[in-house]
Amino acid sequence: MTQQKPKKDLLKRALDKVEVIGNKLPQPVTLFFILMMLTLLLSWIFGGITVDHPGKAAGLLDKEGNPVDTIEVLNLLSRDGFQLIMTKMVSTFAMFPPLGLVLVVMLGIGVAEYTGMISVALRLFVSRVPRSLITFSIVVAGMISSIAADAGYVVLIPLGGAIFLGMGRHPLAGIGAAFAGVSGGFGANLFPTGLDPMIAAFTEPAAQILDPSYTVNPLSNYYLMAASVPFVGLAGTWITEKILVPRLGTYKPDSSVTIEEQPAITRQEKKALGWSAFATAIFSVLIALTVIPADGLMRGEVDPITGVRDLRPFYDSLVPIMFIGFFIAGLVYGIVAKTIKTDKDVSDMTAKSMSTMGLYIVIAFVASQFVAYFNWSHLGSVLAVKGSEVLKAIGLTGGPLLVAFILVSSVVNLIMGSASAKWALLAPIFVPMLMLMGYSPETTQAAYRIGDSYSNVLTPLLPYFPLVIVFAQKYVKDVGIGTLISMMLPFAIAFALVRIPMLLIWIWAGLPLGVEGPIYYLP
Repeated sequence: MTQQKPKKDLLKRALDKVEVIGNKLPQPVTLFFILMMLTLLLSWIFGGITVDHPGKAAGLLDKEGNPVDTIEVLNLLSRDGFQLIMTKMVSTFAMFPPLGLVLVVMLGIGVAEYTGMISVALRLFVSRVPRSLITFSIVVAGMISSIAADAGYVVLIPLGGAIFLGMGRHPLAGIGAAFAGVSGGFGANLFPTGLDPMIAAFTEPAAQILDPSYTVNPLSNYYLMAASVPFVGLAGTWITEKILVPRLGTYKPDSSVTIEEQPAITRQEKKALGWSAFATAIFSVLIALTVIPADGLMRGEVDPITGVRDLRPFYDSLVPIMFIGFFIAGLVYGIVAKTIKTDKDVSDMTAKSMSTMGLYIVIAFVASQFVAYFNWSHLGSVLAVKGSEVLKAIGLTGGPLLVAFILVSSVVNLIMGSASAKWALLAPIFVPMLMLMGYSPETTQAAYRIGDSYSNVLTPLLPYFPLVIVFAQKYVKDVGIGTLISMMLPFAIAFALVRIPMLLIWIWAGLPLGVEGPIYYLP
């Protein structure tokens, strides 16, 4: 067979070293617990230290309406600090914004996923495009699949291999293209996803460290992320066709490889998908009727200048809307496809969806306590003030500052897989710091999402990385970590070269990043 083993070059040795080091890191639960203890220790060491509040000169007011002057580090091991920790522990967890957002969305997605709707929709989408656009459609479908959380990993990646094999091409190229879209293009999407409100839920409290009245719209990065889709799709297509396919050559399976055919989509499944799409369209029209009219149910307070009611209630309802939309689509599909026969089937599907979230709930508990400790201690505020002073002193501002932050995010991504867990760690530090450098929290959030995406395909610590290897070994038995990394490295480089300059050009052009997504911040 023509599959070539990647050479043990410097890059592979370095990535192998990252894997070894990464595997020695504690699990996210333990890591956040360690950070909690470290925060307590640092608050005790630096308790009482004060710095001038950056909003003092601008007349910034706190939540009680009092002018802010200084920021003082609170010793959490003092009487007041300890009482704060103990009395707020339960409410801190219960009111942790990402917890409710994720669980509610997953209730709807669970019905859509376990009825088979998402799997059939992805297969039909890819099968209906012309042969010349098949690679592009696989990469784009991978990005769009993030609507259904991680469904793209378990549905689209093996489907990409099967499609390429059916076309007489090397199946690993199809797997690589799908993996690039699902993981390397993560965050870029034509549609809002559960990631948007989840990430914003960490950005907003981080921004409120400096500006207590600051709010972050869940769709504040939508324009940039949607515009990224065709460019990332073209880059992924070019890498697949010009680099990966020629390198892999002609596929010749050996006798030990057993290939299962992808089942054809039945007439009943197509009918069910059609009714599901119709129900979704009706639901979308009903939602539009609550938003478009000037006095619609989803309209808020009247703007004193324009006299028009704002859309804040609609933006704040995006998560429930996504939940209901997925639930209706999955319910209609399941009834027509007969994967739902009784109400018990629906209950079982939602319960099964929730059963997969156990680890996330545990992580959310320790993450919520860490974020609260960090905010209560004011360590993030002091670190942001001091860090911004250092950045100004060395002259690191503007585009180079954002590029440096993107690279930091991508390096952290190599050793810590969860997007929300990383942002819970980085947001309280970098959002205020870049606010002091003149960049809005929405810009910092967008930069983080770019850094958190393209390096996904290079880290063996990605939870689905071993699964992709298993999919690849279905066709080539000796595929290993080095094989997959060598396949995906060109995609990571290409996506970085597309998305980083695109962000800089977007900022240079002064375009809004999304709905209520300003580029700059002025206290």
